[in-house]
Amino acid sequence: MSDLRKLAEFIHDITWDQLPERVRETAALRVLDLVSVAAGAAKDPLVEAAKKALGIVSGCQAEIPDADLNRPGFVSVWGDPGKYPLATAAMINAMLAHTLELDDVHTASKTHGSASLIPSAWSCTEYLGKSGKDFLLAVVCGYETVNRVGMAFGVSAHRNRGWHATATCGVFGCAAACAKLLDLSVDQIVSALGMAGTQSSGVWAFLGDGSSCKILHPARAAADGIEAAFLARAGMTGPEHIFEAKDGGLLTAMSDGGAISQLSQGLGEVYEILNMDMKPYPCCRSAHCAIDGILEIREQMEKRMGLKIQNKPEAEILVQQISEIEIDTYLVGYKQCAVSDGCLHPKTILDAKFSTPYSVAAAFLYGSVGMEQFDPEVVLDPAVQKLLEKVRVRPLERFTEQYPKHWGCHVKVIMQDGTAYEAEVEDPSGSVARPLSRKQAMKKAEEFLSVVCPGREQKTIEELLNLESREQLPII
Repeated sequence: MSDLRKLAEFIHDITWDQLPERVRETAALRVLDLVSVAAGAAKDPLVEAAKKALGIVSGCQAEIPDADLNRPGFVSVWGDPGKYPLATAAMINAMLAHTLELDDVHTASKTHGSASLIPSAWSCTEYLGKSGKDFLLAVVCGYETVNRVGMAFGVSAHRNRGWHATATCGVFGCAAACAKLLDLSVDQIVSALGMAGTQSSGVWAFLGDGSSCKILHPARAAADGIEAAFLARAGMTGPEHIFEAKDGGLLTAMSDGGAISQLSQGLGEVYEILNMDMKPYPCCRSAHCAIDGILEIREQMEKRMGLKIQNKPEAEILVQQISEIEIDTYLVGYKQCAVSDGCLHPKTILDAKFSTPYSVAAAFLYGSVGMEQFDPEVVLDPAVQKLLEKVRVRPLERFTEQYPKHWGCHVKVIMQDGTAYEAEVEDPSGSVARPLSRKQAMKKAEEFLSVVCPGREQKTIEELLNLESREQLPII
């Protein structure tokens, strides 16, 4: 039996009652985190423009009049009063999910699978009239699939070939989740996954010139995954050996051979949904360890100098005494956040979100990294721009060897008088090794849900945490 078929059998056979209680609870928390950060992007101008474009392409208006809200085949979009065709709604929600760079990450596969699989499962659940419990079970299937596909590819080999795992692996998670909701047979699930694989795509070329199409990657994965599942139900077949085929197999085409056994290893015993990092900072995860390191050094300075940095002007005085900031990290993190011109000389929000030098400079000057640190005026702040020019990022073999088990770095700040401050971060905050507290997780959800449901944040959090008992999904 192929490893893909073993995965398909797991998806087909698993029931809600078979899931460990911790997995059930985690599924609800993952949904809350993803839906809330997607809601936080509900007014993003790029997504608003994309809605209109997709409305034209899908044959519907960008806004459906209230009288047509129950139009057959149309489903909701988070933070939007109108409804859209199934795949279009999933695409829009996936764009929202990936916009703020706050969606969770599975470090062993380098995937933000939730950004596509939760939107696709949500839209499909609403379309089919399924329950909250059905939705959560599909979400678990999606997580187990996308994460294992990413591990099968091999993180470094897949990324170093230019592939964006969130997209290339995400389409499998979407197909798995929707296949579960459609109650497909094992053979049909195999075909759905095979068809997802033949559409697997998404590369990092956007990073070179700061193109804004990154959010299209999970959106395309969501739509393709949904379509693969529905086509499998209609009788179209997909290649069972999509990964290991000698002619066109993905493990050869998109990696260095990979490890096909990762698709089925530990199924039903090890739940990868439990191994998710929750992002505290709204930027590329590869910059988080450096942010943690510079914030730790900031505290060291305060203690050694006997002062408290109360505000940015006080931090700027210290900056004048800094000669250089050295950051040693893993190769993938270096390539992704410290090589392109946008990384080294950020001018836009997207540049800043993928710039370790910028993230470090903003963290030192402001004492935190939140949404406000990625406002356009902050990105172009002369003080930030001046400090980031002092940041040098280098790949270090020691951290590269530890990756992807650990996404770490070493931060060193050298002062004009030769004094040095150092901090080493093995795992960034929000990781499985250093998880955010429940209080922090709830605060994060409340902050971003306030964008679409001001005054109803707590009620919405409660609804999302109790999806298991709901007969239908709530309107966000």
